[in-house]
Amino acid sequence: MMGDLLLKGMAKSFFGTDGIRGKANEFPLIPEFATALARAVCEVIEIGEEESVVIGLDTRVSGVMIEAAMTAGFLAEGVSVHHLGVVSTPVTAFMTRESNAAAGIMITASHNPFEDNGIKIFNDDGYKLSDEQENEIEAIIEEDEGGMTLGGVGLSMSPENPEGLYFQKLMSIVEGIELKGLKVVVDCANGATCFSAPPFMESLGLEVIPMAVEPNGKNINEKCGAVHPEEAAKLVKEHGADLGVCFDGDGDRLIMIDENGEVITGDRILGLAALAMKERGELKNDTLVATVMSNLGLRDALEAKGIKLETTGVGDKLVMERMLEGDFALGGENSGHIIFGDYTTTGDGLLSALVVIAELKKTGKKLSELADCMEDYPQNLTNIFVTEKPEIEEIPRLHTAIKEAEAALSVTGRILVRYSGTENKIRVLVEAKEQQDVDLWSSHICKAVEKTIGA
Repeated sequence: MMGDLLLKGMAKSFFGTDGIRGKANEFPLIPEFATALARAVCEVIEIGEEESVVIGLDTRVSGVMIEAAMTAGFLAEGVSVHHLGVVSTPVTAFMTRESNAAAGIMITASHNPFEDNGIKIFNDDGYKLSDEQENEIEAIIEEDEGGMTLGGVGLSMSPENPEGLYFQKLMSIVEGIELKGLKVVVDCANGATCFSAPPFMESLGLEVIPMAVEPNGKNINEKCGAVHPEEAAKLVKEHGADLGVCFDGDGDRLIMIDENGEVITGDRILGLAALAMKERGELKNDTLVATVMSNLGLRDALEAKGIKLETTGVGDKLVMERMLEGDFALGGENSGHIIFGDYTTTGDGLLSALVVIAELKKTGKKLSELADCMEDYPQNLTNIFVTEKPEIEEIPRLHTAIKEAEAALSVTGRILVRYSGTENKIRVLVEAKEQQDVDLWSSHICKAVEKTIGA
């Protein structure tokens, strides 16, 4: 039964920092689990018969398999399914809210390679589920109590032009701004934005040089996109483009390239956006929300301009939750999740790109000038595969190494060691004002990881 599958499949919970993620066709990303998950979602969110959900997916070859299994679960509960097809995560969240659906499902593993897949779940307002709701879903599947409906069968439908309303919303960002003559490299990561972002941006008057727009089910994020912006940077220089935009596989992240071919990180996008919004009086409570992964240089640069930086744990869900709690308008991650709370309920790469492009035209500045808004402190982030994920405090050698580094750096730097919420990895972040300190203590901690839980 499904409860037995859960116990045999993995000892920890299957929800990570951004939904469920793993190897496609390996537990939990198997059809049986996906069907049980859909039925459990109906129970926890209290989706009744004759209500509907929307499902979107990226270009992974395994997406249709998971979509079909979840569809079966929803239909068996009497819930209708609206298939959005290949769309970005922000489109799925947007359509959940705009179509009055009871929930939204996005089948994607974001920036991961094609062998992986995942499931993101949105409530009827387009926000990701709370930790409490995820725990309830897990309990139902563990106990194999889901799926008791004996009523009617839901309908399966495919709405026409599901992105139409979303694009209308985005057009308001550049309304009245002349974009003709601006040349942009658009890297779609062979993912969810392939079929929509380039033509939409062209319709706004931009000269678009598309890249990574030929998905085959297996090349998503392969040497392209937000995680691998190097090829886009080359194209910007080759074509003399004004900038480049790089989305990830599901389109909720953005990394940019300036006119010189230099990569612009999420921190700098957040920084330039915060400064522009404060100047126009649009930065609610003069606060930006970011995660602990953001560079300390961002904090110092914003403080100098009267902007407060609030930090959360890793994941755009936590950022969004803090934005709602504090009534803040802007938040995000250095990885490229940028959330403009007045427009969206999740990270949105295309929306973020348009905001920056609009700012370029309003100011007449180049991207390199706008992005020169902070000083990056030397930083090293190392990802190490691990065989297990015990509490770090329970690994004496690693715990000691971290304490030694923290004592040495004191207030001049910081150490952050955490497990990935979506992969069997541990992430070691060391940041300091001097590169030699970063190198020394990063090596010290990484060696401790490799000697204890390294794969």
